[in-house]
Amino acid sequence: MTRTITVGLDGSAESRAAAEWAAREAKLRDLPVRLLHVCMPVPEPMAQAPLLGAETHQHWTERVPREAAEGLRLRHPGVGVSTEQRTGAPVEALVEAARDAELLVLGSRALSGLSGFLVGSVGQAVIARTEVPVVLVRAGEQATDEHVMDPAGLPSADTAFRPVVLGLGSPEDAAIAFAFEEAKRREAPLYAVRAWDSWPYAVYTVGPGFEHHEEFSRRRADALAETLRPWRKKYPDVEVVEVSRPGSAAALLIDASRDASLVVVGRRVRRNPFGPHIGSVTHAVLHHSTAPVAVVAHD
Repeated sequence: MTRTITVGLDGSAESRAAAEWAAREAKLRDLPVRLLHVCMPVPEPMAQAPLLGAETHQHWTERVPREAAEGLRLRHPGVGVSTEQRTGAPVEALVEAARDAELLVLGSRALSGLSGFLVGSVGQAVIARTEVPVVLVRAGEQATDEHVMDPAGLPSADTAFRPVVLGLGSPEDAAIAFAFEEAKRREAPLYAVRAWDSWPYAVYTVGPGFEHHEEFSRRRADALAETLRPWRKKYPDVEVVEVSRPGSAAALLIDASRDASLVVVGRRVRRNPFGPHIGSVTHAVLHHSTAPVAVVAHD
Protein backbone atom coordinates (compact mmCIF):
# COMPACT_ATOMS: atom_id res chain seq x y z
CA MET A 1 0.00 0.00 0.00
CA THR A 2 1.30 3.46 -0.94
CA ARG A 3 2.45 5.43 2.08
CA THR A 4 0.65 8.73 2.53
CA ILE A 5 0.60 11.84 4.63
CA THR A 6 -2.76 11.51 6.34
CA VAL A 7 -4.70 14.52 7.59
CA GLY A 8 -7.55 14.49 10.09
CA LEU A 9 -10.16 16.72 8.43
CA ASP A 10 -13.36 18.04 10.00
CA GLY A 11 -13.95 21.25 8.05
CA SER A 12 -12.59 23.53 10.80
CA ALA A 13 -10.02 26.28 10.20
CA GLU A 14 -7.40 24.30 12.12
CA SER A 15 -7.93 21.14 10.05
CA ARG A 16 -7.73 23.18 6.82
CA ALA A 17 -4.40 24.64 8.01
CA ALA A 18 -3.23 21.10 8.73
CA ALA A 19 -4.20 20.03 5.20
CA GLU A 20 -2.25 22.94 3.68
CA TRP A 21 0.83 22.07 5.76
CA ALA A 22 0.49 18.42 4.75
CA ALA A 23 0.38 19.35 1.06
CA ARG A 24 3.57 21.40 1.39
CA GLU A 25 5.25 18.53 3.26
CA ALA A 26 4.02 16.06 0.64
CA LYS A 27 5.79 18.04 -2.06
CA LEU A 28 9.04 17.90 -0.07
CA ARG A 29 8.65 14.13 0.41
CA ASP A 30 7.13 13.30 -2.99
CA LEU A 31 4.19 11.58 -1.30
CA PRO A 32 0.42 11.82 -1.75
CA VAL A 33 -1.97 13.34 0.79
CA ARG A 34 -4.95 11.47 2.18
CA LEU A 35 -7.74 13.56 3.71
CA LEU A 36 -9.54 11.51 6.35
CA HIS A 37 -12.97 12.75 7.38
CA VAL A 38 -14.41 11.01 10.43
CA CYS A 39 -18.00 11.56 11.45
CA MET A 40 -19.93 10.23 14.39
CA PRO A 41 -22.99 8.12 13.57
CA VAL A 42 -26.21 10.14 13.55
CA PRO A 43 -28.76 8.82 16.06
CA GLU A 44 -31.82 7.36 14.33
CA PRO A 45 -34.30 10.02 15.62
CA MET A 46 -32.06 12.82 14.29
CA ALA A 47 -31.46 11.06 11.00
CA GLN A 48 -35.22 11.00 10.41
CA ALA A 49 -35.77 14.63 11.44
CA PRO A 50 -36.89 16.96 8.60
CA LEU A 51 -33.97 19.40 9.01
CA LEU A 52 -31.28 16.75 9.39
CA GLY A 53 -32.31 13.80 7.35
CA ALA A 54 -29.97 11.05 6.20
CA GLU A 55 -29.51 12.71 2.79
CA THR A 56 -28.58 16.06 4.39
CA HIS A 57 -26.09 14.42 6.71
CA GLN A 58 -24.56 12.38 3.90
CA HIS A 59 -24.32 15.46 1.69
CA TRP A 60 -22.43 17.36 4.40
CA THR A 61 -20.00 14.55 5.18
CA GLU A 62 -19.19 14.12 1.48
CA ARG A 63 -18.91 17.84 0.80
CA VAL A 64 -16.23 18.61 3.41
CA PRO A 65 -13.48 16.31 2.07
CA ARG A 66 -14.46 16.82 -1.58
CA GLU A 67 -14.14 20.61 -1.43
CA ALA A 68 -10.96 20.43 0.62
CA ALA A 69 -9.38 18.05 -1.90
CA GLU A 70 -10.37 20.25 -4.85
CA GLY A 71 -8.78 23.26 -3.17
CA LEU A 72 -5.54 21.44 -2.39
CA ARG A 73 -5.21 20.22 -5.97
CA LEU A 74 -5.59 23.77 -7.28
CA ARG A 75 -3.12 25.31 -4.82
CA HIS A 76 -0.59 22.46 -4.89
CA PRO A 77 -0.37 21.11 -8.44
CA GLY A 78 1.53 17.88 -8.70
CA VAL A 79 0.56 16.67 -5.23
CA GLY A 80 -1.72 13.65 -5.27
CA VAL A 81 -4.78 14.12 -3.05
CA SER A 82 -7.30 11.45 -2.09
CA THR A 83 -10.18 11.39 0.37
CA GLU A 84 -11.52 8.80 2.77
CA GLN A 85 -14.56 8.82 5.00
CA ARG A 86 -15.04 6.80 8.15
CA THR A 87 -17.83 6.62 10.65
CA GLY A 88 -17.10 6.11 14.32
CA ALA A 89 -15.13 7.55 17.20
CA PRO A 90 -12.54 10.06 15.88
CA VAL A 91 -9.69 8.85 18.10
CA GLU A 92 -10.10 5.21 17.10
CA ALA A 93 -10.42 6.07 13.41
CA LEU A 94 -7.37 8.34 13.36
CA VAL A 95 -5.20 5.86 15.28
CA GLU A 96 -6.24 3.08 12.90
CA ALA A 97 -5.59 5.23 9.81
CA ALA A 98 -2.16 6.25 11.08
CA ARG A 99 -0.92 2.66 11.03
CA ASP A 100 -0.36 2.73 7.26
CA ALA A 101 0.62 6.40 7.03
CA GLU A 102 4.06 7.97 6.78
CA LEU A 103 2.90 10.91 8.85
CA LEU A 104 -0.32 11.99 10.58
CA VAL A 105 -1.19 15.69 10.58
CA LEU A 106 -3.77 17.25 12.89
CA GLY A 107 -4.95 20.79 13.44
CA SER A 108 -4.98 22.76 16.68
CA ARG A 109 -6.75 25.95 17.55
CA ALA A 110 -4.46 28.96 17.90
CA LEU A 111 -4.78 30.79 21.22
CA SER A 112 -3.00 33.92 19.98
CA GLY A 113 -0.01 34.98 17.91
CA LEU A 114 2.40 34.13 20.72
CA SER A 115 0.54 31.66 22.90
CA GLY A 116 0.56 28.67 20.59
CA PHE A 117 -2.00 25.88 20.45
CA LEU A 118 -5.02 24.60 22.26
CA VAL A 119 -4.64 20.86 21.84
CA GLY A 120 -7.99 19.17 22.35
CA SER A 121 -8.66 15.82 23.94
CA VAL A 122 -8.86 14.06 20.56
CA GLY A 123 -5.44 15.35 19.50
CA GLN A 124 -3.82 14.42 22.80
CA ALA A 125 -5.35 10.94 22.79
CA VAL A 126 -4.25 10.29 19.20
CA ILE A 127 -0.68 11.44 19.89
CA ALA A 128 -0.47 9.26 22.99
CA ARG A 129 -1.62 6.16 21.11
CA THR A 130 0.03 6.57 17.71
CA GLU A 131 3.51 5.27 16.95
CA VAL A 132 4.02 7.12 13.65
CA PRO A 133 5.08 10.78 13.80
CA VAL A 134 2.20 13.18 14.43
CA VAL A 135 2.41 16.85 13.44
CA LEU A 136 0.22 19.50 15.09
CA VAL A 137 -0.52 22.62 13.03
CA ARG A 138 -2.26 25.65 14.50
CA ALA A 139 -5.10 27.48 12.80
CA GLY A 140 -3.83 30.41 10.77
CA GLU A 141 -0.47 28.77 9.97
CA GLN A 142 0.81 30.07 6.63
CA ALA A 143 3.58 28.91 4.33
CA THR A 144 5.35 32.24 4.87
CA ASP A 145 5.56 31.51 8.61
CA GLU A 146 8.08 28.76 7.86
CA HIS A 147 10.45 31.04 5.93
CA VAL A 148 12.72 33.94 6.80
CA MET A 149 11.68 37.44 5.74
CA ASP A 150 12.74 38.67 2.30
CA PRO A 151 15.42 41.40 1.98
CA ALA A 152 12.74 44.06 2.31
CA GLY A 153 11.53 42.56 5.60
CA LEU A 154 8.32 41.18 4.10
CA PRO A 155 6.86 37.67 4.53
CA SER A 156 7.71 35.32 1.68
CA ALA A 157 7.42 31.62 0.91
CA ASP A 158 10.31 31.85 -1.60
CA THR A 159 13.07 32.57 0.91
CA ALA A 160 15.08 30.06 2.97
CA PHE A 161 13.33 27.93 5.57
CA ARG A 162 13.64 28.85 9.21
CA PRO A 163 15.56 26.33 11.38
CA VAL A 164 14.22 22.97 12.48
CA VAL A 165 14.40 22.75 16.29
CA LEU A 166 15.03 19.39 17.96
CA GLY A 167 14.37 18.90 21.66
CA LEU A 168 16.68 16.27 23.15
CA GLY A 169 16.33 14.51 26.46
CA SER A 170 17.95 11.11 26.45
CA PRO A 171 19.34 9.95 23.09
CA GLU A 172 16.23 9.37 20.95
CA ASP A 173 17.31 7.97 17.59
CA ALA A 174 13.83 8.14 16.02
CA ALA A 175 13.36 11.83 16.87
CA ILE A 176 16.93 12.71 15.87
CA ALA A 177 16.59 10.95 12.50
CA PHE A 178 13.25 12.63 11.85
CA ALA A 179 14.66 16.09 12.65
CA PHE A 180 17.75 15.64 10.47
CA GLU A 181 15.60 14.45 7.56
CA GLU A 182 13.30 17.44 7.91
CA ALA A 183 16.25 19.84 8.02
CA LYS A 184 17.77 18.16 4.96
CA ARG A 185 14.51 18.43 2.98
CA ARG A 186 14.22 22.11 3.86
CA GLU A 187 17.93 22.84 3.43
CA ALA A 188 17.58 24.46 6.82
CA PRO A 189 19.84 24.52 9.88
CA LEU A 190 19.07 22.17 12.74
CA TYR A 191 19.06 23.52 16.28
CA ALA A 192 19.57 20.67 18.74
CA VAL A 193 18.43 21.83 22.18
CA ARG A 194 19.18 20.03 25.43
CA ALA A 195 18.38 21.56 28.83
CA TRP A 196 19.76 20.41 32.16
CA ASP A 197 18.99 21.09 35.78
CA SER A 198 21.72 23.28 37.27
CA TRP A 199 20.43 23.76 40.80
CA PRO A 200 22.97 21.47 42.55
CA TYR A 201 25.73 23.45 40.87
CA ALA A 202 24.30 26.95 41.05
CA VAL A 203 26.70 27.86 43.85
CA TYR A 204 30.39 27.22 43.61
CA THR A 205 31.32 24.47 46.08
CA VAL A 206 34.81 23.27 46.91
CA GLY A 207 33.69 20.18 48.78
CA PRO A 208 34.67 16.73 47.51
CA GLY A 209 32.53 15.29 44.74
CA PHE A 210 31.38 18.69 43.41
CA GLU A 211 32.38 20.36 40.16
CA HIS A 212 32.60 24.00 39.28
CA HIS A 213 29.50 25.16 37.41
CA GLU A 214 31.49 25.96 34.26
CA GLU A 215 33.06 22.51 34.24
CA PHE A 216 29.65 20.88 34.62
CA SER A 217 28.31 23.00 31.73
CA ARG A 218 31.22 21.94 29.53
CA ARG A 219 30.62 18.27 30.29
CA ARG A 220 26.94 18.61 29.36
CA ALA A 221 27.85 20.34 26.09
CA ASP A 222 30.37 17.60 25.32
CA ALA A 223 27.72 14.94 25.96
CA LEU A 224 25.36 16.63 23.47
CA ALA A 225 28.15 16.86 20.89
CA GLU A 226 28.91 13.16 21.34
CA THR A 227 25.24 12.24 20.83
CA LEU A 228 25.10 14.19 17.58
CA ARG A 229 28.51 13.17 16.22
CA PRO A 230 27.33 10.15 14.17
CA TRP A 231 24.36 12.12 12.86
CA ARG A 232 26.59 14.96 11.68
CA LYS A 233 28.58 12.37 9.71
CA LYS A 234 25.44 10.87 8.22
CA TYR A 235 24.05 14.29 7.24
CA PRO A 236 27.14 16.34 6.34
CA ASP A 237 25.10 18.95 4.45
CA VAL A 238 22.94 19.84 7.46
CA GLU A 239 24.21 22.77 9.49
CA VAL A 240 23.90 21.86 13.17
CA VAL A 241 23.77 24.33 16.04
CA GLU A 242 24.10 22.71 19.46
CA VAL A 243 22.34 24.44 22.35
CA SER A 244 23.10 23.09 25.83
CA ARG A 245 21.78 25.29 28.61
CA PRO A 246 20.55 25.07 32.18
CA GLY A 247 16.85 25.58 32.78
CA SER A 248 13.50 24.25 31.71
CA ALA A 249 13.55 22.14 28.54
CA ALA A 250 10.00 23.19 27.68
CA ALA A 251 10.80 26.88 28.12
CA LEU A 252 13.89 26.66 25.92
CA LEU A 253 11.98 24.86 23.16
CA ILE A 254 9.01 27.22 23.31
CA ASP A 255 11.36 30.19 23.03
CA ALA A 256 13.20 28.58 20.09
CA SER A 257 9.90 27.85 18.32
CA ARG A 258 9.39 31.57 17.63
CA ASP A 259 12.06 31.43 14.92
CA ALA A 260 11.52 27.83 13.76
CA SER A 261 9.81 26.23 10.79
CA LEU A 262 9.23 23.03 12.78
CA VAL A 263 9.81 21.78 16.33
CA VAL A 264 10.56 18.07 16.83
CA VAL A 265 10.07 16.39 20.20
CA GLY A 266 10.03 12.78 21.31
CA ARG A 267 7.45 10.73 23.15
CA ARG A 268 8.43 7.57 24.93
CA VAL A 269 6.15 4.63 24.16
CA ARG A 270 4.96 3.38 27.54
CA ARG A 271 2.96 0.21 27.64
CA ASN A 272 1.59 0.08 31.15
CA PRO A 273 -1.77 -0.48 32.87
CA PHE A 274 -2.22 3.25 33.44
CA GLY A 275 -2.44 3.94 29.71
CA PRO A 276 -0.27 5.95 27.29
CA HIS A 277 1.24 9.32 28.20
CA ILE A 278 2.67 12.22 26.23
CA GLY A 279 5.24 13.48 28.75
CA SER A 280 5.36 16.83 30.51
CA VAL A 281 7.87 18.56 28.21
CA THR A 282 6.13 17.42 25.02
CA HIS A 283 2.76 18.36 26.52
CA ALA A 284 3.98 21.90 27.30
CA VAL A 285 5.57 22.35 23.86
CA LEU A 286 2.39 21.17 22.14
CA HIS A 287 0.35 23.84 23.89
CA HIS A 288 2.76 26.77 23.62
CA SER A 289 4.92 26.37 20.50
CA THR A 290 4.23 28.94 17.82
CA ALA A 291 5.58 26.65 15.07
CA PRO A 292 4.18 23.29 13.96
CA VAL A 293 5.22 20.49 16.32
CA ALA A 294 6.18 16.96 15.28
CA VAL A 295 5.87 14.33 18.01
CA VAL A 296 7.97 11.25 17.29
CA ALA A 297 7.37 8.09 19.33
CA HIS A 298 10.38 6.09 20.52
CA ASP A 299 11.05 3.15 22.84
